[in-house]
Amino acid sequence: MKRYELRNGSGLEALTLTERETPQAGYGQVLVKIRAASLNYRDLMVAEGSYGAGTEEGLVPLSDGAGEVIAVGEGVTRVKAGDRVAGIFMQKYLDGELTREKSVSALGGAIPGVLSEYVVFHEDGVVKFPDYLSYEEAATLPCAAVTAWQALVHVGGIKAGDTILLQGTGGVSLFALQFAKIAGARVIITSSSDEKLERAKALGADLTINYQSEPEWGKQVLALTNDYGVDNIVEVGGAGTLNQSLAAVRYGGVVTLVGVLTGAAGEIKTGMMLGKNIRVQGIYVGSRTMFESMNAALLQHQSHPIVDKIFGFYEASEAYAYLKTARHFGKVVIRIGD
Repeated sequence: MKRYELRNGSGLEALTLTERETPQAGYGQVLVKIRAASLNYRDLMVAEGSYGAGTEEGLVPLSDGAGEVIAVGEGVTRVKAGDRVAGIFMQKYLDGELTREKSVSALGGAIPGVLSEYVVFHEDGVVKFPDYLSYEEAATLPCAAVTAWQALVHVGGIKAGDTILLQGTGGVSLFALQFAKIAGARVIITSSSDEKLERAKALGADLTINYQSEPEWGKQVLALTNDYGVDNIVEVGGAGTLNQSLAAVRYGGVVTLVGVLTGAAGEIKTGMMLGKNIRVQGIYVGSRTMFESMNAALLQHQSHPIVDKIFGFYEASEAYAYLKTARHFGKVVIRIGD
């Protein structure tokens, strides 16, 4: 089989196509023919050696993949050959609270990922996805969609009538937009592109802010909410945007911190958290149970992930480069095999 590995340094040039023996499913394991994988900003950081403690030589990248179970090992009961499945982001995070043991089972970072023609998973590390979704759509779910689901549903407790603020039009934000509209919430979304803001409106966004023309967008959010603020902010920017989020969220509101696109460190107005009784909650994707409950909601509403562009297996480097341009609207996917 063929798979990609990160070899000989860091950067997109480290992405190396290799040929390895096709693995076999052992006890409790399943062999999945991967049909599609999707990219997250985390994958750029892993390739560039700037994620966590660095990247292990020979790591198979990407956390998000979907495919068909083609063989099962002895003792497997959760799935069978022919089932269409996606791997869960953290292979040991099945339910409950996140622990260190669970966090170090993340695909494409702590352990080998899915940019490969075949991958062996433990049966506990996969979920079946709704039949109406294509492999390309299902491959977008494990990280971005589950992150948005935990931020809004499990942590945010979203309900009809809430006002939610979303940043940008990447995968997490667009999934959050879809989940917010399913819940009956009002959505304010930011972007530096008026064109992307118009596309977000077409998907149901109620109000938009161009953060280039409104760099103090926290004040604009207050103006749009009669100085009340929003109930929940899905914070993808990190240090460079968190202060604006603290200004925009209501007293007693929630800022769910899911990304660090603008940096991992900076001067944060902690006094505003105290004075406004704001809860800032870190979100690291989510559990298999969250994935399954999200899938039930997707099935009920027949929602389709927003896929921006699909690349071929031998165009993996081009897919990474395209994601790095930040021109995408939604998810970037790599189709693997037929």
